[in-house]
Amino acid sequence: MTEPVRLSKRMSELGLCSRREADEWIARGWVRVDGAIVSELGSKVLPHQRISVERQASAQQARRVTVLLNKPMGYVSGQAEDGYKPAVTLVNAESRWKEDKASQQFHPSQLRSLVPAGRLDIDSVGLLVLTQDGRIAKQLIGEDTAIEKEYLVRVQYTKPGRLPEADLKLLNHGLSLDGKKLLPAKVRWQNDDQLSFILREGKKRQIRRMCEAVGLKVLGLKRVRIGRVTLGNLPPGQWRYLGSDEKF
Repeated sequence: MTEPVRLSKRMSELGLCSRREADEWIARGWVRVDGAIVSELGSKVLPHQRISVERQASAQQARRVTVLLNKPMGYVSGQAEDGYKPAVTLVNAESRWKEDKASQQFHPSQLRSLVPAGRLDIDSVGLLVLTQDGRIAKQLIGEDTAIEKEYLVRVQYTKPGRLPEADLKLLNHGLSLDGKKLLPAKVRWQNDDQLSFILREGKKRQIRRMCEAVGLKVLGLKRVRIGRVTLGNLPPGQWRYLGSDEKF
């Protein structure tokens, strides 16, 4: 006998929405289980039961925006801290990239619940995704995400000579952080002082700590790609909408 699970959890597992969205839709009477409306929060379902959502829920979801920002140094990804501004303060009508091809018009209501899907620390720059869409957040930062994130990292070797080949191999696979083995990465030299890192996870200050472990000091770190979406020519401090034809 399969155990019943919370309806909101099951909706999230199916990729219909985030758990928070699911609770909101359930409370509004927008969710049906096997054709019957379920409006009680905390309701449970069995895995074989059919879940559908009303048109109002789909319409609300379609209005949710996802923004791509080229984060400059000195901004934090999430909540304001230690006097530093959050990256979302850069999203306004004036700082929208002039070459953004999306037909959407900017409206301040789009800033409501616009949250970062993944982080870039205060000293790092490049592609930061801010979204109102729980499905995209889950796709990018969910526990089972397999979406690659690519970084260009300027480094300085703190020991005599050049980084040994064995240590480059270690960056690719074999390092542990906080007592846990890291997933395999793709790390290669771009030029004499710059490495390309492609990761499928995002532990706090992961690249800086990986570099430290093999005697490399990070001088600059820029995220240039998340899945199939690239930073491209987006200028620092400016943003654009994720296009309707773009998928991570």
